[in-house]
Amino acid sequence: MIEVHGADYSVYVRSVRIALAEKGLSYSLVPIDIFAPGGPADNYLEMQPFGKIPVLKTDDFTLYETDAILRFLDETHPAPALQPVDPRERARMNQILSILNAYAYQTLVWEVFVERVVKPSDGSAADEVRILSALGPARRIVTELERLSEATPFLLGSRPSLADCHAAPMFHLFQKAEEGQMILKGAPKLSAWLEQFTLRESFRTTEPKTPT
Repeated sequence: MIEVHGADYSVYVRSVRIALAEKGLSYSLVPIDIFAPGGPADNYLEMQPFGKIPVLKTDDFTLYETDAILRFLDETHPAPALQPVDPRERARMNQILSILNAYAYQTLVWEVFVERVVKPSDGSAADEVRILSALGPARRIVTELERLSEATPFLLGSRPSLADCHAAPMFHLFQKAEEGQMILKGAPKLSAWLEQFTLRESFRTTEPKTPT
């Protein structure tokens, strides 16, 4: 039995769920709202002392940190493989994962999507200065991922990898903002990849029920 503890609105939780779907693995999603008053419950903090999501539980093994979870799932359920065999291709995948975590998530999701889309939908005013300050870094992120990706159905070739599973939820939200749409117009490979990947069953079946 595989359990994913987290919220369906989280791009990190969705990355894990997409990987599970790509592998055809069944699992249960255990709801955890880290934004609830008072934060996560103590029993969750025993599994994840930093209060982040997701956490994976399988049999007597508990694991947190999304990259570690993604690699664990691929290595314990090797077919279909979501990591390239070639060392250079695998290094490129890991490089993209690092870019997504270190630069893309905060900029594309929080500083653009949340400010431009989520806040106005909640009746709050977008922080225009924050959005404007994020556009330069966002262009740099998109430009570099456009350079690193291949002109293929997936980011790194003819088969999906963990990089696709992790990037798709972030870029899906980013393109909901008008600034995201504008920046992605200058990245034809990324735009074509995103359009195709969001049609995959693994992406459609993990659509959040919680509004984002």
